[in-house]
Amino acid sequence: MTSNFLKLLGGAATTAVLLAGTISAHADNWKYAMEEGLTDPQGMYATKFKEEIEKNSDHTIQIYPVGSLGESADAMEQAQAGLLQFIDQSPGFTGALIPEAEAFLVPYIQPTDPKQVRKFFKESIAINEMFHEVYREQGLELLSVFPEGEQVVTTMKEFRTPADLEGMKIRTMTSPLLLETYKAFGASPIAMAWGELIGALKTNMVDGQENPTIWIEAYGLDNLTKVLTYTGHGQYTTAVMANADFYDGLSDEDKQLIQNATKVAHDYILDVAVELDETGLNKIKETNPDYKIVRLTEEERATFKERAKAVEEAFVSRAGERGKKILDQMKKDLAASQE
Repeated sequence: MTSNFLKLLGGAATTAVLLAGTISAHADNWKYAMEEGLTDPQGMYATKFKEEIEKNSDHTIQIYPVGSLGESADAMEQAQAGLLQFIDQSPGFTGALIPEAEAFLVPYIQPTDPKQVRKFFKESIAINEMFHEVYREQGLELLSVFPEGEQVVTTMKEFRTPADLEGMKIRTMTSPLLLETYKAFGASPIAMAWGELIGALKTNMVDGQENPTIWIEAYGLDNLTKVLTYTGHGQYTTAVMANADFYDGLSDEDKQLIQNATKVAHDYILDVAVELDETGLNKIKETNPDYKIVRLTEEERATFKERAKAVEEAFVSRAGERGKKILDQMKKDLAASQE
């Protein structure tokens, strides 16, 4: 009896170990890197995505905020190599790797009206269909593209025409197309990492910069300039991607899990982005009441829109025929969102 009992006990123990091994093999810890902090828009999206994954599976998500894994280029290399399962990066940084992604930086092809913004990012054919193939070629599965807020320009002096911007040194992200944009707008752009911006504004190395209001208020950029201008030229946009080999190796159940979490996080951030825009502007008005807020009229914007045609040409020269097709579709998507 004792011998048989021990054998049964031993068999049960072995089965338990095997089952535990099976469970742990399917309960993975996935790594997710981004360019911002946990309380910033990318962090808010990542946190919601993590909540959905962990609520509906045994998997866990480990989030790496900005700077945790080096610069943006370092994190992207790790994502492509499969060391990271997920990554969130804006086209302003991925443009060198994926020239077609810089379509999001071309002025005046994204809406700025909140209702139109939501419709554009939910229903855009370019975003939801055409870009997937482009990212796939770089070993990435595109999961989500979302706005973080309307881009506005802060400067020391008021401007309403390209002539007014002449000679102004405007900081941009390290994107060739953003440099082309502000050259076309009449300014003298300077590509610069985010970490250098505040020092550059304090020492007059640059005269201004562009960012959504939530960033301008959070980092006190309104205290380093005198005028905030709504040019209506676009959104600060970012993209969430998965390593393609990782994604393809998942079960159908886990793929659906990721798609469901993506949809929930995307819907959530589309609401939040609009709220953050309004919150940022209201805080600036409250804490800096003398700060000048300018909204260009449609007539004033028309001059900048005309100048933006040169940026479109620069984009197509970099992104080729496929880039042109994507840009043309984004224009159609913009028109659809405005109906």
